[in-house]
Amino acid sequence: MSNSKNTLKLLVAAGSLAVLAGCASNQEQMKSDIDQAQADAAEAKSMSQQAMNAAEQAQRDAQAALEATQRNRAEMDRMFERSMRK
Repeated sequence: MSNSKNTLKLLVAAGSLAVLAGCASNQEQMKSDIDQAQADAAEAKSMSQQAMNAAEQAQRDAQAALEATQRNRAEMDRMFERSMRK
């Protein structure tokens, strides 16, 4: 009977160790997944900032082009008016 109690105790201890090892493995995997998610989020943030910078530059370029077009049109209108007066 003593031998079977010792065997049972050893089986319980071995089972507990197996469960603890599994939990530790899961925690390591979860930490790895969290680290990867954080790295992905940082990369996405960087990419979105680059896209925002590019969009802002495109907006500035478009505004400059619009202003140049308006200046050119005004100049053409003045030239037309001058030629009509002659």
